[in-house]
Amino acid sequence: MPALKPTAFSATVTWLGRVADRSAALNSTPADSLTLGFAGPEGEAHGGRTRPSCSRVLAQHPRDTEIANVRQLSIVSAEEMDATAAEMGIEALNPEWLGVSVVVSGLPDFAHLPPSSRLQGPDGVTLVVDMENRPCNLPARVIEDLLPGIGKKFKAAARGRRGVTAWVERPGRLNLGDSLTLHIPDQPVWTHLAEARGADA
Repeated sequence: MPALKPTAFSATVTWLGRVADRSAALNSTPADSLTLGFAGPEGEAHGGRTRPSCSRVLAQHPRDTEIANVRQLSIVSAEEMDATAAEMGIEALNPEWLGVSVVVSGLPDFAHLPPSSRLQGPDGVTLVVDMENRPCNLPARVIEDLLPGIGKKFKAAARGRRGVTAWVERPGRLNLGDSLTLHIPDQPVWTHLAEARGADA
């Protein structure tokens, strides 16, 4: 029995970019296409089969422990970016400011896709959703430099709308306008999820 279920839901790629040098700047540079290998997008500073652990996983690993890189790409929804911009009181959020790899349109509640969902492109390129990305202050600083007084609004406004992180399961190519089909794990939600989350449920 297949473990993943193809769905009628799909998303259209509306923007692509890469961060060439993370130490120099968070900003993405726009691209017409991305070539994806098992280490992520070619020329992407967040790529690699492994990465040093960061603050997001300190409960599991000491900082800078070498771990598998399930954060090769940052994918956001155009609709959720628009909602964030509206809450911040600005006309639009530029994906370059957020260090985004891929912007998609057409998938509702995108940031809360089930972990381990797949997004599959026309040539078979397949991205595995790790989990919801959490807003942080790094994009806020970029925005603040460009729009003084606005950057500090980003973290709260982007809560639940920051998209997902993902890694490459099957190499291939992403192009602007590509349609990505959503595949979801064919299993029920764990019945003890609320209990495990405790006060955060």
